[in-house]
Amino acid sequence: MARIAILTVSDGAAAGTRVDEGGALIERRCREEGYEVAVRAVLPDDREAIASKLASWCDGNVADVVLTTGGTGLTPRDLTPEATRDIAERDVPGIPLAIAQEGLKHTSYAILSRGLAVTRGKTLIVNLPGSPRGVADGLAVLFPLVPHIAELLAGPVEHDG
Repeated sequence: MARIAILTVSDGAAAGTRVDEGGALIERRCREEGYEVAVRAVLPDDREAIASKLASWCDGNVADVVLTTGGTGLTPRDLTPEATRDIAERDVPGIPLAIAQEGLKHTSYAILSRGLAVTRGKTLIVNLPGSPRGVADGLAVLFPLVPHIAELLAGPVEHDG
């Protein structure tokens, strides 16, 4: 069973003035799909704190996949992609493209998300938008891939042909 960590990035959710709908949706969907929720946390929009938490989870082998929600937009406080880039080792550019394509089926705003997908060690990190619709679009793309992603990142894999 793949292990998933969930990090919500939101000043309001961290302060308790806003409900963490994105994180709750990810957790609920993970459980429905049979994935283990290894850990879930909420942080304010603070680049260093986000980078530190992501690095800690990856370096501690807490999860196979870390999903962030929030902080991917265009406002000055949206720094999740920058924090992710700070600790990234390798890019996985096809994932954000596929998520944007899925999102475009529902709203033209989907292309405004700046989310990244990267690896650090044996962990994949994917930045999802903060909106529940954006999270749902991202999960629709990711969930079928999670078992294979976890297998690939765990170690040597024999490829056919």
